[in-house]
Amino acid sequence: MFTATIITIFSLIVLLFSVIIHELAHGYVAYSLGDPTAKYAGRLTLNPLKHLDPFGSVMLPLLLLLATGGQGPIFGWAKPVPVNPYNFKDQKWGTLKVAISGPATNFGVAIIFGLLIRFLSASWLAVQLAPFIELLGIIVFYNLLWGMFNLVPIPPLDGSWILFRFLPPATEKIKMFLQQYGLFILIFFIFFGGLTGLSILAQLLYNMVAGGFFPLL
Repeated sequence: MFTATIITIFSLIVLLFSVIIHELAHGYVAYSLGDPTAKYAGRLTLNPLKHLDPFGSVMLPLLLLLATGGQGPIFGWAKPVPVNPYNFKDQKWGTLKVAISGPATNFGVAIIFGLLIRFLSASWLAVQLAPFIELLGIIVFYNLLWGMFNLVPIPPLDGSWILFRFLPPATEKIKMFLQQYGLFILIFFIFFGGLTGLSILAQLLYNMVAGGFFPLL
């Protein structure tokens, strides 16, 4: 098995690239709908430096590492990919499609690697492959967690855009309040139990997808 340091470093790498592919999904779906904003901004790339957010990609993961004594879960986010919905060919559902594409991509990655874990765990090489399966488990868990986190209806998360798409015009004040104070509500949500609740849900989904329980929680 791997040491705690190696697991922590690998978790940070997985988190980073899970966030990047999430943002890339937004950018590519927007591009397919006729909006080249992300492409012109140089954001349709796997280069991490193009996506790093000072707080979400650096400070928050470090704070969580310190707060949990290195046990995790480690969390964070990247800079949102710029999107101009006025360029969409599908004005009715374009924003919703872009919002859903990020979490859907993370869930897709989790399902692929989760099924791989099921296959390898059932093989006669399961014992020998245990360290490798442990690393795959990190990929599955963090993509499930990241996908669910982004469905929380708090700006600037994707769930808020999904919520806003279906809110009636009479709730415009609620929308404005969430947009104005969303970041503060989100930070409160993370540090006062929200992330713990999502981790429990991710554990349950992990059991459904990969079988068993995520070994590092």
